[in-house]
Amino acid sequence: MNTTELRQKDVAGLQAEVKELQKAHFGLRMQKATQQLNNTATLKSTRRAIARAKTILAEKQAAK
Repeated sequence: MNTTELRQKDVAGLQAEVKELQKAHFGLRMQKATQQLNNTATLKSTRRAIARAKTILAEKQAAK
């Protein structure tokens, strides 16, 4: 998800997005542990997406 799309969401939407990304990252880690993950680059991209969403969430919470 792009930063422009994330910035359009409200705080509750960003929190839901972070939770969804964390679930996806957990699933990918489990696939890697069981040797089922083909593309390990998805781990890096989901980790960065989580960081991006958390950064924008912190910015919005600080602006209150």
